[in-house]
Amino acid sequence: MKVLMLNGSAKENGNTYLCLCEVGQQLEKEGIEYEIFQLGGTPIRDCIGCGKCSEEGCVFQDDRVNEFIRKAKEADGFVFGTPVYYAHPSGRILSFLDRVFYSGSGAFAFKPGASVAVARRGGTTASFDVLNKYFGISQMPVVGSTYWNNAHGRVPGEAAQDEEGLQTMRNLARNLAWMLKCFEKGREAGISLPETERGSRTNFIR
Repeated sequence: MKVLMLNGSAKENGNTYLCLCEVGQQLEKEGIEYEIFQLGGTPIRDCIGCGKCSEEGCVFQDDRVNEFIRKAKEADGFVFGTPVYYAHPSGRILSFLDRVFYSGSGAFAFKPGASVAVARRGGTTASFDVLNKYFGISQMPVVGSTYWNNAHGRVPGEAAQDEEGLQTMRNLARNLAWMLKCFEKGREAGISLPETERGSRTNFIR
């Protein structure tokens, strides 16, 4: 089993990365592989609602959206990490995930997901809530911990001093590992995925 993580910070080795590594190290102890996908500081275009998505993903090929979708198809679970900018996730992770989920949502359905937010002080719960919206609309079980999946730190490395934050990350990893193992046992027992209704799209109410 493998968990794909997304570091939504432009700082590849900042506090968001530190927290994702804490999750990953605990996952390895549980016998689960992980990979951290670095969003980095390169430009990321917004979704423009062009409707030209395909089985390959987004029509635009000038960033790493489709690469992430390909990796997501092979992953069993996900953790999305973001720094907090103005009490909100980074704009780049939202632009990235809007296009990922709009063009590749099938890669995520019925796979557990968790979000992690890191801030100097405030805005973590609002950012945490925004990222969890992607899971709710995509039939993804949401993984919790023993507190909101948040940690605090300003300069790179400072989050290592947040003992409760790191404890929360480790407990998150244990919960995610437990859920993945339960799902695997369910598949082995022949439990099928739930039926999904499609077709009804209420665009307005009279």
